[in-house]
Amino acid sequence: MKVALIGASGFVGTAILNELLQRKHKVTAIVRHPEKIKQAEQVTVVKANVLNENDVAEAVKDNDVVVSAYNAGWANPNLYNEFLEGSKAIQAGVKKSGVKRLIVIGGAGSLYVAEGVQLIDTQQFPEEIKPGASAARDYLNILREEKDLDWTFFSPAIEMHQGSSGERKGTYRTGLENPVFDANNRSVLSVEDLAVVIVDEAENPKHIRQRFTAAY
Repeated sequence: MKVALIGASGFVGTAILNELLQRKHKVTAIVRHPEKIKQAEQVTVVKANVLNENDVAEAVKDNDVVVSAYNAGWANPNLYNEFLEGSKAIQAGVKKSGVKRLIVIGGAGSLYVAEGVQLIDTQQFPEEIKPGASAARDYLNILREEKDLDWTFFSPAIEMHQGSSGERKGTYRTGLENPVFDANNRSVLSVEDLAVVIVDEAENPKHIRQRFTAAY
């Protein structure tokens, strides 16, 4: 396939890029800093401003699917607004490009941990990542109204960042609105296996116009 990957140099984006290349897909890596991407035969690096829908449309055109690992930066003082602005510009740009398939990596904060209770609203949710998690939750509600694109929103496991980074098991279980817990009541997935989940979904779509999640 031809895959446009937004945010290809980030923590999540790098793992997805590696997985795509391992499976021999052609990748358009869309980044702010092209020098962060290792040169590879299957990769075309494009510098683009994702806050500009025309930039996005030009960068992603002629691809089969767009994967957005966009992150406005955890230390960004304007994280909430910029995440929403960028996410909406990406959505509009993909529509303008004519590409139908959009996979968005969001956050775990919007997963329901009890009836009517989302993870972000629990006492134990880390205060420092609330702005980004709030933006991702609000963007999911915007995306749910999208009728033209074949979109998918992925919520990582709760402990994705603390997951066994560096380990690619290639196995996982999926859920929709609730976290996937293991026998120890933990929701864990390495970033390498998050990449497996995303590329599996790109190759074999199972969650069109749905949010889903995955963990071991």
